[in-house]
Amino acid sequence: MKITDYTNIAERYDKNQFRTDEIRLDNELEEYIESNRKPEYQVLDLSCGTGLYLEKQINAFSGLNISWHGLDLSDQMLNKAREKVIYATFVKANAENMPYPSETFDFISNNYAFHHYSNKGQALSEIYRILMKGGIYKLHNIAVHDMPDWWVYHYFPSAFREDEKRFWNKGKIFNELTESGFKVNLRIEYRRENIRVNDYLFHAENRDISVLTLINDSEYYEGLERMRNDVKINPDINIVNDFAELFCTAEKF
Repeated sequence: MKITDYTNIAERYDKNQFRTDEIRLDNELEEYIESNRKPEYQVLDLSCGTGLYLEKQINAFSGLNISWHGLDLSDQMLNKAREKVIYATFVKANAENMPYPSETFDFISNNYAFHHYSNKGQALSEIYRILMKGGIYKLHNIAVHDMPDWWVYHYFPSAFREDEKRFWNKGKIFNELTESGFKVNLRIEYRRENIRVNDYLFHAENRDISVLTLINDSEYYEGLERMRNDVKINPDINIVNDFAELFCTAEKF
């Protein structure tokens, strides 16, 4: 399995407006707090990247006594996170070997990152270890096996082959979490729509989507040229686009 080098992405990562626009108040965290009244909460954003999730949640939950934590393996991404998030403790570490005592956290968020872990089973063991009994692990990601007509795969077919190697399908995620000792609730939100290719050209050119960094340069530039040519011929050209998101909440019991 190839690994994304976020050293080369960090500077342009936040330029993808989809990443900032989609972040909302974490309803599962809010529900956990309402159901578990405590004097203090410990929340970890696992593979926190540039701190987009933490920035949003810290503002949304400002009236509560929450200790916020972020862990990531990239120095460059953590530097960006520290620039925008003051009230959080950041740690550079691998998800498969986290430097936290057992049963530390009430809630662990994990957004668009699980596919990057080389040893996913070990990462789940670590998540289970550092989570308090009754705590929640929330996994959010794209569901690549349910979106074969994603615009990325349309123009860059080898990207799908790389993602098949990196992503667990929903059945495996459910089974592995269950076998690890979690009570699991998993859902897929799917949509199929026509999209205007010109609206996505910048995101291809920015090459901040991790899988586009994994395909070889010749395949990347060939796909990018096809995309540019389609837009040049018809600026309003549309294609059918699949998109599927996986939302999984797992309670440690």
